[in-house]
Amino acid sequence: MTTPSLARLLESLRRAAGVACPETYAVPNLWRGGGTGSSLVNPPEYYAGIIEGILSTPEAEAIRPGSAPGWTSEAVVYNLFVRLGAAFDHNGDGSIGIEPVAGGFRETGTLLKAIAMLPYMRRLGANTVYLLPLTSIGMHNRKGLLGSPYAVKNPTELDPMLGEPALGLPLETQLEAFVEAAHRLGMRVVFEFVFRTASVDSDWAVEHPDWFYWLREEPDAAPYGPPGFGQETLAEIYEKVDKHDLRDLPAPDGAYRNRFTGPPVSVEVSDGALTGTTADGARCHVASAFSDWPPDDQQPPWTDVAYLKMHRHPGFNYIAYNTIRMYDEALDRPETRNEPLWEEIAGIIPRCQERYAIDGAMIDMGHALPPALKAEIVSRAREARPDFTFWDENFDPSPKLKEEGFDAVFGSLPFVIHDVQYIKGLLNFLNRNGVAIPFFATGENHNTPRVCHGLAGQEAGRRRSLFLFTLGAILPAMPFIHSGMELCEWHPVNLGLNFTDEDRQRFPAESLPLFAPGAYDWAGGNGLDPLCPEIRRVLDIRARYLDLVRCGDQGSIAQPYISDPAILCVMRKSGEKSLIFAGNSNLHDRVSATMEFGQASMELDELIGGRKLQVAEHRLALDFEPGQCILFELPRQAAE
Repeated sequence: MTTPSLARLLESLRRAAGVACPETYAVPNLWRGGGTGSSLVNPPEYYAGIIEGILSTPEAEAIRPGSAPGWTSEAVVYNLFVRLGAAFDHNGDGSIGIEPVAGGFRETGTLLKAIAMLPYMRRLGANTVYLLPLTSIGMHNRKGLLGSPYAVKNPTELDPMLGEPALGLPLETQLEAFVEAAHRLGMRVVFEFVFRTASVDSDWAVEHPDWFYWLREEPDAAPYGPPGFGQETLAEIYEKVDKHDLRDLPAPDGAYRNRFTGPPVSVEVSDGALTGTTADGARCHVASAFSDWPPDDQQPPWTDVAYLKMHRHPGFNYIAYNTIRMYDEALDRPETRNEPLWEEIAGIIPRCQERYAIDGAMIDMGHALPPALKAEIVSRAREARPDFTFWDENFDPSPKLKEEGFDAVFGSLPFVIHDVQYIKGLLNFLNRNGVAIPFFATGENHNTPRVCHGLAGQEAGRRRSLFLFTLGAILPAMPFIHSGMELCEWHPVNLGLNFTDEDRQRFPAESLPLFAPGAYDWAGGNGLDPLCPEIRRVLDIRARYLDLVRCGDQGSIAQPYISDPAILCVMRKSGEKSLIFAGNSNLHDRVSATMEFGQASMELDELIGGRKLQVAEHRLALDFEPGQCILFELPRQAAE
């Protein structure tokens, strides 16, 4: 009989306990159920103790795959980039080393430390762990010291940095143990899958060069980058795409298109770099990627990432918006599909289901996959697991995505948080159109500015984080804790969307935690108390009003009048219950405002802080600190 992976992990730790271990190995008190600061531990004994606790969890609490179709509607997500979120300066030397400390334990985040964090996540209120990509990372043109998890060298291999050398166990066993541990604690696991891109030195490029775009090596050629479009052409592109008219989309000029060649007949590997040779003897290399939409996007190039070539059409042998995402109708046809590539992609999730028993998938750049391929990916995964969940990196929670088999979408909340008027506009849109499937209730992810960006160490940043989390928790959305949010982290993980030129000067790409060693302020050095108690309180409130909160019907997200436009006020009403959220979007000044009610006087319970609110002469007077919010239930007679 095969020993379960978590038990194998425990056996390995017990053996390691007899080996010399560092006397100065510290772990955050938060991971142990405490407050700020850190404590010295014996690492094998510490991790073994946590695993013993997980193994002793009553079986009744465990997740049984296949037992709960539609579970996404009750998901509370903790989003973890393991290499960063589970990292800590264990030896206290002020840096995160990439070599193991004494005893063979890493300071960068590992799967073992992610297991040790699971009880912390559960105490926070999460019941689902969403992991950013875990696959092996390319070396050529690598960004930063560790490289981007989206530069996938081989989708069937794991990043070796995620393993603890002290364990002496295969990486796959450590990942199996993570999923097993989560399930024992009643938590589901969702992996993020990268199907649209690979690394520029991908193993696939050697084995299947026709799955990639290739550039001729021309000594006098201009620097390679996104195609340029004139203003008139840009206007035409936007107009056609807005109208969903994908016929005869404007293409880049001939000079740009001619830089691309067909797939080479042979590929050589030298010092990690790939060089191809075409049938006519020309030298070429894999074309790196860039943000294709909007067609004049200013994001830095993705020098370590390559787009996969989803179609074989000689007239579209180049990278641009109309070949990568907004597929021209002449391109996206059954006869042009790169069938062997599609077949390989469609088989990745079923293999992970069988090996790791995962519960769901987040599809990176799902909006840029051909619809027929997305449908095949969903169909294959659901053959074995009807309860398997799919989340899409899409911004509109429309009925169309639900029809395609998706259970949640990223949504657009992080892109409107900088202005309360934009938030109000989004809520009006959702109220008018309804919410067909949940979106991520978050103000940030690893590609956007942190909620506390520009508010480092300020109490207003802490209040703003709670403001946005509480707002999201009462919407027909999926509460989403981007790891570090609960610590009021302000440093960006990556400069993806909504960053300024000043940000790009301040945070060089190679130093960002998506590419280089880094860690969160787990010990509380920023002077702000973690938001863990408040987050748990808000989630407990949400659980009490779950049917009301999950209602995405048209007209279910009202915005009552309040006297100051800086105050965002949202009422959720369903059946006999009504919840009201009110918060100050001004992060610099106190704001006072009043709400009016039909009932002359009443006492309301503020649910987050527990204080009483008094309505007198039909008015509720509110005085908010910068970024402060409240949440209260309105009696039935007052809501009518």
